[in-house]
Amino acid sequence: MKNIPLLELNKDILDLASCLVQVGPIPESVKEDALHIAVATVHGMDYILTWNCRHIANAEMRRGVASVCISQGYAAPIICTPEELMGE
Repeated sequence: MKNIPLLELNKDILDLASCLVQVGPIPESVKEDALHIAVATVHGMDYILTWNCRHIANAEMRRGVASVCISQGYAAPIICTPEELMGE
């Protein structure tokens, strides 16, 4: 993990996270999940790999997350579980 860079927080990330909660599908009670999504999105990550199937890797949430990201001018990352990413 030494050679993996940390993704810095910035105003754009905080704004997107806020939008994901206020406009999008992420509940206020789990606003940290919105921050996780916003960090990956603003930094242009291709994937968000997570076991959090309640608020992140959830088919109902994915559409809303993508919609908010796109409305804010970002390409939405692919949100998936490790099993989905690995395929067969």
